[in-house]
Amino acid sequence: MLSRALRLPRAVPLRAVPAAISARSVTTNAASASLSHSVPQSDDERFAINLSDESFETYELDPPPYTLEVTKKELKQMYYDMVSIRQMEMAADRLYKEKKIRGFCHLSVGQEAVAVGIEHAITKEDDIITSYRCHGFSLMRGGTVRSIIGELLGRREGIAYGKGGSMHMFHKGFYGGNGIVGAQVPVGAGLAFAHKYEGRKNASIILYGDGASNQGQVFEAFNMAKLWNLPALFGCENNKYGMGTSAARSSALTDYYKRGQYIPGLKVNGMDVLAVKAAVQYGKEWTAADKGPLVLEYVTYRYGGHSMSDPGTTYRTREEIQRMRSTNDPISGLKQKILDWEITTEEELKKLDKEARAHVNEEVALAEAMAVPEATPSILFEDIYVKGTEPQFIRGRTTDENYYFN
Repeated sequence: MLSRALRLPRAVPLRAVPAAISARSVTTNAASASLSHSVPQSDDERFAINLSDESFETYELDPPPYTLEVTKKELKQMYYDMVSIRQMEMAADRLYKEKKIRGFCHLSVGQEAVAVGIEHAITKEDDIITSYRCHGFSLMRGGTVRSIIGELLGRREGIAYGKGGSMHMFHKGFYGGNGIVGAQVPVGAGLAFAHKYEGRKNASIILYGDGASNQGQVFEAFNMAKLWNLPALFGCENNKYGMGTSAARSSALTDYYKRGQYIPGLKVNGMDVLAVKAAVQYGKEWTAADKGPLVLEYVTYRYGGHSMSDPGTTYRTREEIQRMRSTNDPISGLKQKILDWEITTEEELKKLDKEARAHVNEEVALAEAMAVPEATPSILFEDIYVKGTEPQFIRGRTTDENYYFN
């Protein structure tokens, strides 16, 4: 008997489209939406945009609506958010090269549309958990630039008190930043279980990379989520390379949205912030209707290497990177649509750019001025136990030294 994984996906949109369109693959064209009506004068009045027919592919699932309601204010905020993330990541790049940031540092330049699109589709009562490429998500969840950069610098006022670095950042509704490949996926299923157990109509957004997609714990989490009908939106950020290995060389099935087998899947243009928002909105409606989990795939691209220690050009060509930067950039794509639709003027967008750069620069300067943590046992051993559950003492740095809790 053939498994469901081998069945053809229902990829044809519900509305009538030419047969040739239904066979297309998801594009990575940035902000490939169009307008059917004029834009209202008010910044807060909602209007509809039409997404490209190449925004989604589906597996055992009817596609999301190809129209999305937005406001002028939201489009400008999306643009500002993406510019802020990129400026913050470029500041981290500079600080690392100046040897002020040490250890691991994973940047998401090129992938800003995923973090921003998701955040604009959910509420603060929903949860996000992701891998170590987490700075943009930390900012979108409510972290500040200074707390994120401070964390990278190992400062006491960092978002995790200078103890987590690039890979371990937390905020209310944001559960990391996880350094073990794929380990966040079952934890995210647990967060979804908590929502279901408490009767909340919220979702757990669980992100992992294409390099983590072959981990056994990912499939174990899929199985539990389907058995328990959990409100989990699993999402593979497919940036085409797991460290230095292309997806085609590491994965027998590179359609990551089909990996759930018994879980419906949705492939999304991850370079289009509007397509990401529409997909996650649809996913939230799906889980709120108690239909269980979905497996999403965000097709995106990172311009830099896997981490700051990886030049990123030994396993791909500079021409490939430049082509993606010049033709598929999520910020440039949204900017062009904002100008085409006369949401605002180019001068006002330049002003937003300048505001974002100035804000990031100011926050980075404040982060660099932060104090480093004191090398004392009270700081070293804090946050290990919930208050009131600490043992009397914990063994210290040498076999004859004990640290006593207050």
